[in-house]
Amino acid sequence: MIVVAGEALIDLVPAGPAAEDELPALLPKRGGGPYNTAVALGRLGSPTAFCSRLSTDHFGTALLGGLTADGIDTSLVQRGDEPTTLAVAHIAADGSASYSFHVEGAADRLFEVPDALPESTRAISFGTCSLVLEPGASAYEELLRRESGRGTFTALDPNIRAGLIADPDAYRARFRAWLPYVSLLKLSEEDAVWLAGSDDLLGAAEEWLALGPAAVVLTRGGDGLTALTREGDRISVPGERVDVVDTIGAGDTVNAALLHRLDSHGALTPARTPLDADQWRDVLRYAARAAAVTCSRAGAEPPYRAELG
Repeated sequence: MIVVAGEALIDLVPAGPAAEDELPALLPKRGGGPYNTAVALGRLGSPTAFCSRLSTDHFGTALLGGLTADGIDTSLVQRGDEPTTLAVAHIAADGSASYSFHVEGAADRLFEVPDALPESTRAISFGTCSLVLEPGASAYEELLRRESGRGTFTALDPNIRAGLIADPDAYRARFRAWLPYVSLLKLSEEDAVWLAGSDDLLGAAEEWLALGPAAVVLTRGGDGLTALTREGDRISVPGERVDVVDTIGAGDTVNAALLHRLDSHGALTPARTPLDADQWRDVLRYAARAAAVTCSRAGAEPPYRAELG
């Protein structure tokens, strides 16, 4: 089983273009980086559990229902009467999305570390707002350290939301402190530049690899993906060409596709024999293909396994 730990929220997405000087109508969509990752894993056929705290309000109930509909184990989901986090999305002309957040007093901030994960857990994934907003961030960090110490494969996608980070330097230091406990670090080029504080992404990736991860995967939008490994390999694949509706959930789909395909190569087992270049190329191509499908649809709608061949 793959466990995904982190927030679930409601994206308020423009329903379409608005007339000049008018605000667009907004449609509520299930979202949140970890939530999208869990849904994508379920749709790809990986046994998956979601580990978070959801509101008992209408939105929280809808989020729980979405997990159940895609076969996600919800036994690790905590509930509370606090409100659901809201993220208001702005879609640019190229389909890229930016967000403003309404997070004060929200349910996912009050997450508590579970006593144990299912015995079948092989990997656990972390990322996004849940690693920023206290007191939940410290609880997720504790879970990361605990499960890494138990030998569980750990994946991290920082998925930077700069507007939520009050002290960037403190966050960058905290990010570096996580890396000894991370097996796979995946991040976009934009996030890598923000975290590194420079455009020298290869130098930054090598530095991050030296701190712990077995591999760093950089996503480059339509230009594809690159994996850098502790063994010194550097493997790149191009992006899949598609008419982009929006990019909501694309990076989360990559997270899921990487874990799903790594699992098919036995990379999540305790032995964890390093993948060779051809295996990494297969993993990256699969992730690029999955992300392209998501980008071809409005909102975070990851593909099902049958759609990827």
